[in-house]
Amino acid sequence: MSTQSSSAQSSRTGDASTQEPGIQDPASATASPKLFYGWLVVAGGFAVTFIGFGCVYSFSAFIDSLQHEFGASRGSVSLVFSLAGFLYFAVGSISGPLADRFSSRRVALLGMILIGAGLALASLARGLVEVYAAYGLGVGLGVGFSYVPAMGAVQRWFIRHRGFASGIASSGIGAGTLAVPPLTALLIVQLGWRETYLVLGVLAATLGIGAALLLENDPRDRGLHPDGDIKAHTPQAAGTPSAGVSIAQAVRSKRFLGLYAACLFCALGVFVPFVHLTPYALDHGMAKSTAVFLVSVIGIGSTVGRFCLGGLADRLGRRRSLMAMFAGMAVSLVIWAASTTFWPLAIFAFIFGTAYGGWVALLPSVVMDYFGGRNVSGIIGVLYTSAGIGTLIGPSAAGFAFDLGGSYTAPILISAAGNVIAVLIMALTSDGTGDGSAAAA
Repeated sequence: MSTQSSSAQSSRTGDASTQEPGIQDPASATASPKLFYGWLVVAGGFAVTFIGFGCVYSFSAFIDSLQHEFGASRGSVSLVFSLAGFLYFAVGSISGPLADRFSSRRVALLGMILIGAGLALASLARGLVEVYAAYGLGVGLGVGFSYVPAMGAVQRWFIRHRGFASGIASSGIGAGTLAVPPLTALLIVQLGWRETYLVLGVLAATLGIGAALLLENDPRDRGLHPDGDIKAHTPQAAGTPSAGVSIAQAVRSKRFLGLYAACLFCALGVFVPFVHLTPYALDHGMAKSTAVFLVSVIGIGSTVGRFCLGGLADRLGRRRSLMAMFAGMAVSLVIWAASTTFWPLAIFAFIFGTAYGGWVALLPSVVMDYFGGRNVSGIIGVLYTSAGIGTLIGPSAAGFAFDLGGSYTAPILISAAGNVIAVLIMALTSDGTGDGSAAAA
């Protein structure tokens, strides 16, 4: 009896001499009442996206000041955002593989430093070209080097709750969109646009570095398993960090090509509101504080979408839910085209923000479902080049269309049509799998 008891006790506790040095026993790690470290990775992702995208989406508050300072057209000023947007999506194809190889933490740290430097240098610009260089390059590269590594890291720490965790991490974008533009507008009034860029740069670098330090690539580095489970998932499960296809295999697959095309058409219009909703409201007689607040309403909806829709999609199916997000953005943009007063515009902003937030939250999880975790950051990075192309074209084209015709109606309706096309592409290129459990491409 005592021999059996001793054997059972030994089985439960494990033999320290047989454990790999520096690796915590999984059972003892997950039995501990301490918080599962994956949620700290989620917190780091939330903070990184809050800072990066909060600064990016505050750009609309600067449009009027930049136009007056440099005597520029709305289209040429909008190109500043388009350049930054193109870079932060396109650079994901570089930062993703770098994060897979060298760690998300190191790459995101570089990104946060670049954001701070870009904003600070923009405060010194003597012409619009220098704003392109400082803000467009600095902020664009900075977000590109921080966003994809942060979101890729989160995917590896969860399987069952991946959509929910991804939604929380990416809800930093919505929270940043809610909080930073009104703060920026207030600072511009109190300090001026140059001083505001400098303040944002210092805050972004200081807080961003702390946020990036929370990121970590793989739960196995801490002797843990996804979701904090005591027992490891089978090595063959495509949702585990070690399993999955190569980047080359993924990008040649039908499902990746479908995702890529759908995101390209969506992105042609999805960032138009972040740049042009405030000028649109000002053109219709609203006060600047009210016009900037409409962008914050997008942030409110975005936060709701990420928190609520990520967990819901885990149950309903992440692929089908992603298609619903494209449809929701299309419907909301039609509402915008017909609206000229505050409340209809606020309704548009909330619906659009909810669908947009769900899109951003679900996309990394769908990639993980489809292709596994081995190269998830790299695959996400390549996919986001589609959004980069759309972002480079969409907001600036909408600005130049306004300069030529004095109206936003055509670019808004084209944006809605792009999302309808995205739904059709997803329906035609998906085989119905990958709605919650990963499958090989």
